[in-house]
Amino acid sequence: MTEPEPRAARWVDDTDTLKSVVATAAEAPRYALDTEFHRERSYYPKLALVQLAWADELVLIDPLATDIKELVPLFHGPGLAVLHAAQQDLDVLTHACGAVPARLADTQLVAGFLGHSTPSLSTLVSGELGIRLPKADRLTDWLRRPLTADQRLYAASDVAHLFDLYDRLAAELEELGRLDWALAECEELRIRPVGPNDPDGAWLRLKDVRTLKRQARGVAKSVAAWRERRAARTDTPARSVLPDLALLAIAQRAPHDTQELRSCRGVDERHSRGQLAQEILNAVAEGRECPVDAPQRDDDDLDRSLRPAVTLVSAWVSQLARQQRIDTTLLATRADLVALLRGDAAARLAHGWRAEVLGDDVKRLVAGEAALSFDGQGSLRLIDLG
Repeated sequence: MTEPEPRAARWVDDTDTLKSVVATAAEAPRYALDTEFHRERSYYPKLALVQLAWADELVLIDPLATDIKELVPLFHGPGLAVLHAAQQDLDVLTHACGAVPARLADTQLVAGFLGHSTPSLSTLVSGELGIRLPKADRLTDWLRRPLTADQRLYAASDVAHLFDLYDRLAAELEELGRLDWALAECEELRIRPVGPNDPDGAWLRLKDVRTLKRQARGVAKSVAAWRERRAARTDTPARSVLPDLALLAIAQRAPHDTQELRSCRGVDERHSRGQLAQEILNAVAEGRECPVDAPQRDDDDLDRSLRPAVTLVSAWVSQLARQQRIDTTLLATRADLVALLRGDAAARLAHGWRAEVLGDDVKRLVAGEAALSFDGQGSLRLIDLG
């Protein structure tokens, strides 16, 4: 295990320099990208740092001192952006820049096609390249200035080895004939919608929401939607606007006035007076008039005769994923199996590499053209009945 010499990183804290950096980086065939951000005290993520590397250059861009939207021409260019665990970065960049890279390779996703299960960057770099990255401090305040030398070193290490790591993983996948699968998955991630939560669906994320009665669910839906909209409007975390405990208590009691509101568990003084109290009571009144049925599970509308197949095939999927060295969640989730058995046209298992590896055989199973059997050694095997 080696600890390489720190790669020199240039600090960029003015917009003119950022423009120059983007113009140069845009000429490169690929660039490595990462972000640091916070969202503990806000509804929207606060971009605190952008790490960018290309060719032999590595820069740390201060979004607090520059117009970070100057990155957009780079994102719209032909270069391949290499990131690790990119989903949150895409969310942050969408909010900060209004754009994401036009081409994307995510080393965490790519590694999943070699059997890794959502590996950290340090784990992959250590295992694939034999390099020990600086230890992260998860409590680092990336918004504080100036950043320390250790903070800059850690931030730079997040992009310093991405090209070598991607090249190693891509070469392995090329030998297995899976590189196109991985890149297709990266594209699916790139175009996946990101951004604020749908207010009308916010209630579905509440714990124990299924235990509420119909009218209480209606109140929970209405108050949760109000909370989400207020959080977005004030850029405040939703639970800071109104805790989940208070929201569920309000849903159960459906208060008519401030006195009843005040008696709900988790409701404090600020929620039970003035404009805030009135907004909550208005949301309660709307929800009381619109009872809501319990949310459906993925397989609620699946033919009952096919439901046992989901459990059986799920076990086979886990085994097949191990044998094929593919992260199980990449191969097929329970929702993917339900969508295929339900006949959804957009089911992921009905198209592309998933259909080739698994989906077509699942169709044969439910059609009675194939069967699963134990092989006597603790594993399932597919038997052709044709």
